Amino acid sequence: MDYETKVYPRSGGYGKFNRLVVLFSWFPTFAVMLNLFCDVFYTLIPELYHCKPDPRLLPSCFQFSNYSKQGYLNITIPWVNGSRRSHCQLFKYPRNVSVFNENLPKQKVSCTRGWEYTHSAGLNRNYVTEWDLVCGDYWKVPLQHICFMAGWIFGYVLLGTLCDWVGRRRGFLISVSLSSVLGVALCIANNPVVFLLLRLAQGAMLAGVLLASYISRLEVCDPPNRLMVTMIGGFFGVGAELLLPVLVVLCRDWKILQAVATLPLILLLSYWCCESVFPESPRWLLSTSQLLQAKRSLRMFSSGNALCLRDENQPGERLLADMDSVYGDNCQPEFHTVLELRQTRVVWRNCLILSFTLFIGTGIQYCFKRNLPSFTTNFYFTYFLRVLTRALSCLFLCFTVNRFGRRSILLLSAIITGLSSLLLLALTLYLHDGLLMVLSVLGLLSSQALAMLSLLFASEVMPTVIRGGCLGLVFAAGCVGIAASSLMELQNNAGYFLHHVIFASFAVLSVLCIMLLPESRRKPLPDSLDDGESWRRPPLFLLRGERDSLLLLLPTNPPPPEYNAGSYSCLLTATHRMLCKGEIPLKMAVPAQSSSPKPPPLEVGERVEEGSWDSSFVEGEDIQPLNPSLGLLDSLSMSEDI
Repeated sequence: MDYETKVYPRSGGYGKFNRLVVLFSWFPTFAVMLNLFCDVFYTLIPELYHCKPDPRLLPSCFQFSNYSKQGYLNITIPWVNGSRRSHCQLFKYPRNVSVFNENLPKQKVSCTRGWEYTHSAGLNRNYVTEWDLVCGDYWKVPLQHICFMAGWIFGYVLLGTLCDWVGRRRGFLISVSLSSVLGVALCIANNPVVFLLLRLAQGAMLAGVLLASYISRLEVCDPPNRLMVTMIGGFFGVGAELLLPVLVVLCRDWKILQAVATLPLILLLSYWCCESVFPESPRWLLSTSQLLQAKRSLRMFSSGNALCLRDENQPGERLLADMDSVYGDNCQPEFHTVLELRQTRVVWRNCLILSFTLFIGTGIQYCFKRNLPSFTTNFYFTYFLRVLTRALSCLFLCFTVNRFGRRSILLLSAIITGLSSLLLLALTLYLHDGLLMVLSVLGLLSSQALAMLSLLFASEVMPTVIRGGCLGLVFAAGCVGIAASSLMELQNNAGYFLHHVIFASFAVLSVLCIMLLPESRRKPLPDSLDDGESWRRPPLFLLRGERDSLLLLLPTNPPPPEYNAGSYSCLLTATHRMLCKGEIPLKMAVPAQSSSPKPPPLEVGERVEEGSWDSSFVEGEDIQPLNPSLGLLDSLSMSEDI
C-alpha cells in the first residue's frame, strides 16, 4: 500500500502522538552527543607540563634549602628556545662533585619519575594525565581516537543492518542497554588498554542508539516537517556540547564525568517499559509485510491521534480491511539486507555519492580547525567557536533547504567548502590573519552544513526496507573522515599538507557528483527498492511554463505528424473515387479494346483491394496536365473536402 497517501493520513497524520514520539526521539541524540564529545576532554593534553625533578640526577652536595621552587626547576629542567621548559627532558649532573655550580657539565636525559601537569583547562585528571600518555607515549592518544571511531564505524554498519532485520525499536533498546553497561564499566577502568577496548565497544553501541532514533524520528513525520524535526535534533546535540564544559568544571575528574554522561543512557532504559514513547515504525512493518504488527502499531498511532480505526464515522474505517485485501491472509514477512544494493543502480549511486559528501564534510573540518589555535591558545575559545558554527549551520539549513531544495543547498555547501579550502591552501602565507580567520570559520560552517544535509538527504532517498543498512554505511563514511584527522595527529601532522590537498580536491569533485542526485524536498519516502529506483535526477534549471510564442523562436523543422492508418485509407479511397469519376482535371486514356470491366464506383470510406483496378495506359497516349487555372488555394480546398 502507498503509505504516504493511504495509510498515514487515515491513522492521524502528523498528529499529537507522532509529535510525542518525535520529542522522545530527541533525548537519545542529547545522550549520545554528550558521550561522544566527552572524548575531547578525556584526551585533552595540558598546555603546560614538565618532568618531575629527580634528586638522583643532582650532585650529592646539592642543598635544596638554598633554592626556591622556581630556581630548583631552572637547574633541573632545560629550556626550549628560551620560551618554555622542556616537556620530556631533565638535566643530569655529575654525581661526585664537592661544590655544586650551575656551570657544571651536564647532559639531558628523559623523565625518570613521571610528569607534573598544569591544569589550565578541562579536567584535573583525564585519560592523558592518569597514565602519563605524553612524550614517548603520546601516540596512544590519537590511537584512542582512531579506535573510538573504529567502534562507531563497526556499530553503524552492524546495527544499521540489525535495524532492518529486527526493527527500529529493538535495535534501539539493544544498543541503549549495552552502551549503559559499557559506560558503567568505563568508570572503573584502571588500565589504558582496558579503557581503549571499552571505549571502542561503547562507540559501537552509541552508534546504534543514534542511528535507530534518527530513522524512527524520520519515519513518523510527514514530508513538510522532516527538515525541522531533523534540525531540532541537531540543536539537541549542540545543547549537549554547550552543557559539557559546565559538567567538566563541576566534575573535575574523568571518572565522575563518565558516570554523569552515562546517567542519560540509563534513563533511556525506561523506553523498555513504555512502548508508546518509542514505538516500532509502522512504515517499516508494512514495508516488510508484517501485517499483524503493523495493525497493532497503527491502532496505537490512531488512538494516540484521537482516531479510531473501527469507528465507521472516522476516515480510517476501511484501512484495516484494505490492508487485508492488499496483503492477503497468508502474508509472510520479507526482510532485506544492504547487500541487495548490488541489484540496484539508482539507490547504489545515491548511497555512494552521499557517503562521499559526508566523508568530505567530516574529514575536511580538521583543515579548518587547525587554523583556529593560531589566533589564540585558549581552549574554550576554539571549542565554543566550533559549537557556534554548528548552531549557525543548523539555522542556515532551516531557512534555506525547504525553500531552495536539498540538492541546491548541498551543491552550494560543497562549493563554499571547496573554495575556502583552496584559498587557505594557496594563500595562507599571503593573507591577513583576520581574513584567514574568516575563511576558516566560513569553511567550518559550510563543511558542517554539508555533513548534516548529506545525512538528511541520504535518509530521504534510501528505501525503507534497507534504510538502516544504507544510512549506516553513510554514517560510517563520516566516521572514516574523522578517523583520518586523528591519523594526522598520530603522525604528528607530518602529512597535513597532503591531507589538505586531497580533501580540497575531493570537495571540488563532489560538486560534479551532487548533480547526479534526485530532489527529495516534500516527496514521500521510498519504501521498496523499486520506489528507490524510480527517483531520477531532475534538470538543474527547471523550464518555466511561460514561453515566448514568436514565430521566429519556433523550431524551423517541426516534427513529422504521426502516421494514422485509418486516415490514410480514407484519403486513398476518396482519391480513387475522384479518379474514376473524372472529378479532377486529369485525363487518362484507357485501352481501346480492353476486355477489363469498368470498376464500379466506390462509396466513401470503402477500401480498394489490391489488384482490383487496372491502371495501365494505352501506348502513345499522353497524360494531359492539370488545368493551369486551378490555383493553390483551390487545390487546398479540394484536399480539405477529401
